[in-house]
Amino acid sequence: MDFHRAHSRPVYNFSAGPCMLPRSVLQQASDDLLSWDISAMEMSHRSREFTDISLQAESDLRKLLSIDDRFEVFFFPGGATLQFSAIPYNLAGGVRRKAYYLTTGLWSSQAIKEAGKICDAVEVWDQGTKPQYTTIPDLSKWNIRDVKDAAYFHYCDNETVHGVEFPQGEFPFKEILGDANAHAPYLVCDASSNILTREIDWDRHSVVYGGTQKNVGPAGACITIIRRDLIDRKDLQRADTPVLCDWRQFMNSPAKYHNTPATWSVWVSALNLRHMVKEGGGLHYQKLAEERSRILYDFIDSSNGFYTNPVTPIKYRSRMNVPFFLPTPALDDLFLSKAAQRGLLELRGHKVTGGCRASMYNAMPLEGVHALVEVMKEVKDEWGKKVSYGKEVPKL
Repeated sequence: MDFHRAHSRPVYNFSAGPCMLPRSVLQQASDDLLSWDISAMEMSHRSREFTDISLQAESDLRKLLSIDDRFEVFFFPGGATLQFSAIPYNLAGGVRRKAYYLTTGLWSSQAIKEAGKICDAVEVWDQGTKPQYTTIPDLSKWNIRDVKDAAYFHYCDNETVHGVEFPQGEFPFKEILGDANAHAPYLVCDASSNILTREIDWDRHSVVYGGTQKNVGPAGACITIIRRDLIDRKDLQRADTPVLCDWRQFMNSPAKYHNTPATWSVWVSALNLRHMVKEGGGLHYQKLAEERSRILYDFIDSSNGFYTNPVTPIKYRSRMNVPFFLPTPALDDLFLSKAAQRGLLELRGHKVTGGCRASMYNAMPLEGVHALVEVMKEVKDEWGKKVSYGKEVPKL
């Protein structure tokens, strides 16, 4: 079935996930698919060959994120969403049944919703009945009075839908954890959409997790990095933990896979992780993320209000996911059509927010962002004087 015909020009995938992948990685995956006697997509996950693939992926991930031996690395099934349940099952099943959640967007709101089915999930900040999630609240507004009594504290470092991200180094570690992280509350971070774009403080975090489909590879797996001493803590885990949420079950299984994993996802992720190491590692991708977002935000801010980004203050703007709005929703389809003609795909905003959104993950080259800005400029030049900002246009 031919879903997308080939463009004569380069194609840039701005989807929030699955992500764009480097052409060289796709070419290698394509070549290996038919050149091996049994491709990684077909081989047993218990085989020596697939074990080697997994070990190489873990080794490269450790290099890229400077993960030390205090932590175990897993490629769990079910994407990040399954960990919404696994985390309270494994950390809030003992004496401490309370967990604190900072809600800054759609995905952290989904996380606390799932946790509430399993433990006493406390929302740190309540934005109201119709949250827009355009900022991260000041610490003075956080309900953390009894946080030291909680099993863990959960936050999302970057909200994919709303384009809100913690600035580097501005999470209030000391206020949540105290002077050390040797005891609860354990700090849990959903890093799905900005993993491998910045350093992670492993002295403060206990669990960091993220789906592979945004910065690493195809959909189907969730990179989950867990402090080793927490995995065997029976006093933390609920007795009724489902097997696919049971971290101990995976830890004690061959190659840390309880059941057949998404072998295609793990394999292509391994290829891309090796590519990322060769390209220069974490610092290279951090600089690239900063440059991509700077180019796009600079244009939005210089468009005299034709394009707007809702996140305030600007220090909370995401480097990875940039929602933006034209003067009227009536222009959205025109803009998206023009962009698609240039090979700029998947720019429609999330159904919750509307508008447009550019997701610029690790494989997005600067050329793709420059091409996007060029189309945005053309639409502005054509329609900037023809529309009344904030009002519907009857006909285009």
